[in-house]
Formats: sequence, structure tokens, C-alpha cells
Amino acid sequence: MRKALFFISLFFCVTTCFGQFTLKKAERLFDEMAYTDAVVAYEKYLKSGHKPKKKIKLHIADSYYYINNYAKAQSWYERVGVSKLKNTQFNNYVQALKAQGAYEKANEVLLTYLKSKGNSSGLLKRFEEQRDYLDSINALEPRYTIKNLDINTDKSDFGTAFYGDEIIYSSAKNTVYREKELYKWNKQPFLDLYVAAQNIESDTILKDESQFLPKQQNRYHTAGLVFTDDLQTVYYSTNTVKGKFHLENDDAGTNNIRIMRADIADEKYEAVQVLPFNDIEYSVGHPALTPDGKWLLFISDMPGGYGATDIYRVEVLSKGKYGKPINLGPTINTEGKEMFPFISDDKLYFASDGYFGMGGLDVYESKFTTNFDFEAPKNLGSPVNSNFDDFAYIVSDDGSYGYFSSNRTGGKGDDDIYYFAKKDIENEFECEHILTGIVTDAVSGKPIEGVTIKVGDGYGEVVGTGDVTTDTEGRYVLEEVPCNFYIMAGAFKKGYSTDTEDITTPGAPSGEVKIDFQLDKYSNLVVKEGKVEKIKINPIYFDFDKHTINNKAKLELDKVVYVLKKFPDIRIKIESHTDSRGSDAYNEVLSQRRATSTYNYIISKGIAASRIESVKGYGEKRLRNHCSNGVPCNKEEHLYNRRSDFIIVNK
Repeated sequence: MRKALFFISLFFCVTTCFGQFTLKKAERLFDEMAYTDAVVAYEKYLKSGHKPKKKIKLHIADSYYYINNYAKAQSWYERVGVSKLKNTQFNNYVQALKAQGAYEKANEVLLTYLKSKGNSSGLLKRFEEQRDYLDSINALEPRYTIKNLDINTDKSDFGTAFYGDEIIYSSAKNTVYREKELYKWNKQPFLDLYVAAQNIESDTILKDESQFLPKQQNRYHTAGLVFTDDLQTVYYSTNTVKGKFHLENDDAGTNNIRIMRADIADEKYEAVQVLPFNDIEYSVGHPALTPDGKWLLFISDMPGGYGATDIYRVEVLSKGKYGKPINLGPTINTEGKEMFPFISDDKLYFASDGYFGMGGLDVYESKFTTNFDFEAPKNLGSPVNSNFDDFAYIVSDDGSYGYFSSNRTGGKGDDDIYYFAKKDIENEFECEHILTGIVTDAVSGKPIEGVTIKVGDGYGEVVGTGDVTTDTEGRYVLEEVPCNFYIMAGAFKKGYSTDTEDITTPGAPSGEVKIDFQLDKYSNLVVKEGKVEKIKINPIYFDFDKHTINNKAKLELDKVVYVLKKFPDIRIKIESHTDSRGSDAYNEVLSQRRATSTYNYIISKGIAASRIESVKGYGEKRLRNHCSNGVPCNKEEHLYNRRSDFIIVNK
């Protein structure tokens, strides 16, 4: 009996020790982002009869998700409990559902999640708007034709860039020389760059592919690149390495991506530069350039962002110098991943899994001004987007064709490159409405003459008979607006705010659709003090010795946000002031905190940081009455000096 108990105890000990050893191995592989091998190790651990804790369950779920085994990822996220998932894992869970076509369940859990957040964040409203918009454009005739390219392999092929008349792309197809060196994440060879000739009139589209500058390829990843207009300079993404052959990892053992710059001469790189904002502790990659070459856009998971990866911009200065990276802000960046930026004229294209999309990464478009003020991104819809990852979108100068990458079903391998061409669509609708309405002043209610009414579809194309102008009674009439059709209508006049409304028109029969607009006159929203114009609000009074935004302050700051949203060209500077109580030095610090608090509140409402020129606290240097140091004053007199001003510097 004792011998039997001994062998039972020994077996239990060996099993437990083996399980713990296997778990440690699995966790190490997970930390190294070797998810394919990590899954194998986790499965061995589970077969030994162990019951994993919450942390291990999440790591198992994440590992399955990152190797695109969405069914098992879903199962393990549900074992943890959907309500217990943090933002990143919750987003992964929703995307896993969509990848399997479970759209109703994905929308249901997402709606429940957003309702739990309350209405203050505006996330629920954004969800509903994006859902309705996506449903509308996907109901239209597809705007593009797409083709899976012959150059694709059973490995990863993705990330195209224009190079004169040629195309550069990344691929893991090099199995001859790379078979002993595999990327731990997916067990494929590391990425090399390839060049191919374009022939968009042929069935193959791209042909005669070969390695791009083969002598410049390294042992690890090289991908995600962009060229200057003269094709003499390239920015590209690569692993962080020490010397030529050794990966350099951060303290946690993660090897991050960095951006390099190089001149191209005689089929090789010269003057190679590691960009100064790279850091071993986080990744910097996916470079893109503005058409004038003055700004470089990139993605990063550096601290201080909004989500997993954000898009940043940095000014390109002379002599190999750069400005300070600037986050594009919450209009573009989300709690999820924003990746693969590309700029064409005044439009930013990028991939994201943080908006309401079709599943995985979707491609979005956002128009922007020279000050990098962005419009709300719009999903490009099907067939560019699918329920899998769709990304790395680039488009020709004339907008007629381009390329994107996707790991959707029906492809040839992991990631594939797709060619798209814009279709000439001439819609003839059997049912059409007349769009009418009146434009009035938001304060007086009087009609406004000379307001331009613009109507477009989900793709930005003109709808109906084109722009019309209001008459002396503020009325307009626009004909030939299709039935059951998503439209975006807007009213515009200089000196007034803009007003827009997106609707889906009623179905048959034909009739009249009415949309009224209200505009605010600029002069009614500002106040002049000498030559200085300020946004017109009631005074924002901070509590004594405090810099937190109270409820009364929020009401006034929402007016500032309203003006900035209605007048997209306005830029301001924020100034904050205290009374004289307390030391001069302390009051200056306090006022700076108050100015920063108001700035943070405004930015949280979706206003681009670039529209706020400066944020300055003056302490008690600019008192508005006699209540200086040592002068006896009552509470109301001191209160009069505690304020914030929002000064208009550009309109």
C-alpha cells in the first residue's frame, strides 16, 4: 500500500513539475511574441490536467487570436468572461466574432459594452453613426473592382509603395536562404523587399519581380517604406539591431521596430540614419510622407498614446533633423490599432480596428487641412474591406487605381496584395426625391440668403442636380435625389458656422424630403476686447486653489468645443489667470495647471491639438481689478480674477 501511494505521489509530482515547466516555456514564448510555438506549449500544459488562472486564459486567447485561430480565441475569451475583458482583449473578442461572420453577436456585445460606459464619452453615438454609415455604403453598388495578384505566394505578401513606374512590396517568400531563420510570431521567413514592374492593362498587373537592392537586405524584417518624390531618399521599417546581425531587445525581451532613412545611389543605401525619435522601448514604423515632403507620418506604441498603436506626425527639417513627434489626436486614433498611413493630396488613408468596421483592420479615409485638422474618418466599405484584416492602402495620383493588402478568405496565402480600380458608375434611379428646406439664423430664427447647399453620397460624389443656393426666404430646392439612398447634406456661408446632416432618404414612392439647417453667425459667438477676439462664454471660475474642471466649467467649455467644431478654421490660444491670494510662484504654477486642464478637456472632445496654438498660465500677472498682493478684497472681487480666456488667433 505504501509503495502504491509512493508511486501515485511520484506520478503526481512529475506531472505537476512537467506542467509548471511547460507553462513557463509557454509564457516565455508568449512574451517573445512567438505565438505559434506558444499555442503548442499551452496545449501541452492543458493536456496535463491543469486549470489555468485568468492571466493564463487571456494569454491563451491572445495567442490564438494573433495566429488567426478566431474560433479558439473566442472560446478562451468567453472562458474568462466578456465583462472581465480589458479594452484590448475586448476588441480582439469582437474582431474574432466578426471574422467568423457572427456580426449580430459582435454588435450586441459591443453595444452592451458602450452602454456601460455611459453617454459622456460619445462612443455610443459614434458607434451608431458608423454602423448606419457602413450599412448605407455597403448597400451601394461597389465603387471598385479588385484582383488578387499573381505575385502572391503562400507566405505573407503585403505593403506596397509606389517607386516611379514600379511597385515595391514586402514578402516572406524567400524560403531558399531564409529557411533556417524564421519569424517566431508566425513561423515564416523574415520579410524582404521586392520590386515589380506595373502593367495595369494586363491580367497580371505586376510582373518581373526581383529583390529590391538585394545587397541591402538584412537578416531580419525590412518592410513598410516610402520614397521622396525624387526617389533619391527612402524611409523604411526594420527590426532594432545591434551591428548587422544581432537583435537588440528591450528589458522585457521584446524586439521593437524602428524607422531608418537612407539615400539611394548606385543600387545601395548611403548616409543611413536611425531616426532620432526611435527608442528601444517601443516600436516606430510604417512611414508615410506628405506630398510636399515636409511631414513624416508613422505609427508607434510609444507611451502617452490613445490605444495599442497610434499615428503620429513629425516635421522633416534640414540637415537630417526632425521636430518633435505629434499625435494625430482622438479624431484619428482610438483605443485600438491605427496602422499603415498613406497620404494622397488632402486625404489620409489608414487601417484601424478601433472603429465600427466590417471586422479586423479596415481601411479608412479622412480629409484634412494644412493644419492637420481631420474630418471624421469614413470606412471605404466593400470590396476593399472585409471581415478580416485589410490594410496598407495606397492610391495613384489620379485616384483611378491602387493596391491594398488583406488576409481575407479566398487568398493565396497569409497576407495577399490586391489591385483595385475605380469603376465608372452612372446610376439611373427609378425613384427620385426632391430635397427642400430652409436655412435660418440659430439665434434670431430669421432666414439666411445666399447659403450654399451641398449634397454627396457615402463616397463623397455629388448627389442630385449639384450645389444650390438659398433664396431671400432662406429656401432651397435640390432635385434628382435617389430614394432609399444615404446622403450627406451641408449648409455653408462665409461668416457663419457650418451645419450638416446625414440621412438615408425614404423609399418609394417619389416625394419631397425636407432638411432644415440652422447656422450661427460668427459675430454672435465671439467678443472683442480691443483688437483681441475671444470665444464668447460665461466666465469659467475655478474653485479656490483647485484646477479640476467642475460641472459649471464643463458647460462653458462645451461652448468652446461647439465653436471649434462649427468653425473648423479657427485656432485659439488658452490663457488662465488666478487671483492674488497665495505666492506669485505658486499662482503661476496653479494657473498653468488650470490652463492644461481646460486644454485636456477640449482635446478629449475630439478637437485636434494643432488647433490650440498655446496653453499658458499667467498666475496673478494680469489682474482685472485692484485686488493685488496685500489689498483687502471680498470673495467676489477675488473671484473676478480667476478665469480662463480662449483667444482666437486664426479664423
